[in-house]
Amino acid sequence: MANRTYEVMYIVDPETTVDKIGKLNEAVGQLIEKQGGTVVRMDDIGQRTLAYPIKKRTEGHYVLFEIDGSGQEIMELERRMRVNDMIMRYITVRVDEDRKKADKMRAKREKRASQRAKFRSTEETAVAEPAAEVQA
Repeated sequence: MANRTYEVMYIVDPETTVDKIGKLNEAVGQLIEKQGGTVVRMDDIGQRTLAYPIKKRTEGHYVLFEIDGSGQEIMELERRMRVNDMIMRYITVRVDEDRKKADKMRAKREKRASQRAKFRSTEETAVAEPAAEVQA
């Protein structure tokens, strides 16, 4: 299977100690690498207020992983997050297709901008030439 890029964000119970959160993050990284994926980036965002209460909590500790892998490691990771009591919520998003679409859009915009610049430069020279003929 082809490697794909995923973002996994999970919210940890705010009463969990910093040491346990660090160990959890290490365990997630090791699980991903053991399953054949690679951790591109890990951001420990920290304690934040939740948009709505989850399990009678109004705050949570956010962690974001960016992962390259085939998808098997994501299935195993989600299975383990489901049974972990420290993790209140998690979400996994595949971002490689979104990045491809964004790159295509960026290329289209750049091409369109260069065509407009070329058109404007030819238009300016066309306007400047008749003005020179009128003065002569």
